[in-house]
Amino acid sequence: MFQRKEDDSEKKLQHRRTVDYFTPLGRYMVQKNVYNRRGRQPLGKIRPEMSYLSQLLPPHSEQPEVVDLATKFVHVSTNKSKHAIHALKWTPDARRVLVSSHSGEFTIWNGLTFNFESIMQAHDSPIFALQYSHNGDWLLSADQIGCIKFWQPNFNNVNILPKAHDNAIQDIVFSPNDSKFVSCSDDLTLKIWNFSTATEERTLKGHHWDVKACDWHPTLGLVVSGSKDNLVKFWDPRDGKCISTIHDFKHTVTKVRFQPKGNQRLLAACSRDHSTRIFDIRLMKTINVIKSTDDVDLTSITWHPVHSSTLTIGGYDGSLSTYDLAKELNQDLVFNREKQPTSTTSPLHRIPYAHDKAIHDLEYHPLGHVLCTAGADKSMRFWCRSRPNDPLAFKDNAYTGESWAEKQPFAMEQNGRESEQKQFYPPPPSGLPGLSGLPGLPGLPGLQGINSLPNIPGMTNK
Repeated sequence: MFQRKEDDSEKKLQHRRTVDYFTPLGRYMVQKNVYNRRGRQPLGKIRPEMSYLSQLLPPHSEQPEVVDLATKFVHVSTNKSKHAIHALKWTPDARRVLVSSHSGEFTIWNGLTFNFESIMQAHDSPIFALQYSHNGDWLLSADQIGCIKFWQPNFNNVNILPKAHDNAIQDIVFSPNDSKFVSCSDDLTLKIWNFSTATEERTLKGHHWDVKACDWHPTLGLVVSGSKDNLVKFWDPRDGKCISTIHDFKHTVTKVRFQPKGNQRLLAACSRDHSTRIFDIRLMKTINVIKSTDDVDLTSITWHPVHSSTLTIGGYDGSLSTYDLAKELNQDLVFNREKQPTSTTSPLHRIPYAHDKAIHDLEYHPLGHVLCTAGADKSMRFWCRSRPNDPLAFKDNAYTGESWAEKQPFAMEQNGRESEQKQFYPPPPSGLPGLSGLPGLPGLPGLQGINSLPNIPGMTNK
């Protein structure tokens, strides 16, 4: 009995992994604003949590967002009944993550301690789209049979549109003032809805195949859609007419997202032709083409909520790549219409084995320090910044791919089929593109002599 008590006390001493951003942030804001009312020059404070490196920049750095990269795996969350995850959203209070699964269930996970909180059966079919209103008062969900449901933040179901579309609804987005929302479906159409009356206002017709993604500009009356017919179309939601059509893609357009921060003039769209294109909506022209490093289909994209030039892309093979578009943002293309689009292949940071299968959706925390990803491997994963000078930062399975190879039963067969093993299980990359030559990193505290650590994958120039 005494030994059992001793074991219990040892269990209690084990600390659960957590990313604490509530108490430090509140303390920081109080000390910064409340106790500095006399107008004295602020001396500055270093935030007590490693997740707040956004204001602790390296000296003479030309890329300040380099310290905001989500490079470290934190936690994986899975339901007992495992199903593929198609959509996830941070709740308006930014304390929890709402996940929708192929079984039609809502699962709520704590964004601080990553504990399971609640689960409920929301739909009778797989849920493909989730969207919170900008004011945080409402939630919309859409499923595979074309049904849209209206929810309050406490998950009280207020209204149901059982036949909003004739086929699966792939995406749903609110307008800037939350008075309307747009939905796109595999029935070849988009629809503009009045939120307060739950009635259809306009039907946008023009695509020749399934409409896979849509988005509403954060400040303008402009709707964009991407379809299986390889087209990206811009719509005027007031009259339902197509403004412009872009024919640059060669395969299905999987996601389209307007730039939420900065000057909000860019549109990012990814496709199954192994590329992501950045468009300038002032010219309706491609200004940058991001090519996949391993020639894989790209399935999801998201913009960083703080740094307007940072874009994160998820691939069909489960890889996660982050790119910096600062050079394109600083160029004014209005006076140089003949400029050819630039091509980018090397990411700022890449996690080759972030998931075992395709990444369906990803979203940053509003503070930008935590990234959530979910996909076809029936799991949701949290990523955050790694600690400076952490020797285990890149010795993770997400970089080495060890666990991924172990899950394949015929990968470990010693029958002489080395060519097959190389084909299905390529060796993990020896270096992480972009991390060895970034300006400012040699001056970051704790990273001096980083090239002298050849045993850490991704932290060498070799």
